[in-house]
Amino acid sequence: MSSVTKKYKTSPAIRLLAQRLVKRVREKNFDEEKKIIYSFVRDKIRYVKDVRGVETIQSPVATLKIGAGDCDDQSILVASLLEAIGHKTRFVACGQIEGVFSHVFTQVLSESGRWESVECTEKWHYGKTPPGIKAKMIKVN
Repeated sequence: MSSVTKKYKTSPAIRLLAQRLVKRVREKNFDEEKKIIYSFVRDKIRYVKDVRGVETIQSPVATLKIGAGDCDDQSILVASLLEAIGHKTRFVACGQIEGVFSHVFTQVLSESGRWESVECTEKWHYGKTPPGIKAKMIKVN
């Protein structure tokens, strides 16, 4: 997922969309930029499960074109958009059973150095982390 994000954060389509999304945000209001991009992915990209029994990963451009994807597709899209305008991100693979990973979400680094969750598959507020995490693996982009 990190390699896909690294590849697509420089994609003209991804960078242009990120810039358009934050166009009306006051300059250097980085917290608002992150919230706008998070809200876009959360509200505009429909959650759909992978093919039964097969783990698939699609590019963020494909996710935008389709308008749908699962947790890894949405995580790659939000991370690519945030990275395209200079925000540092990481992926958190997690699960509710020790040693079992069943979900992934993105976190973005705040200006104060805190990691903030951008869980796009739920209609939650910016910064909320999934509850009940027993297994966690982190990969910084």
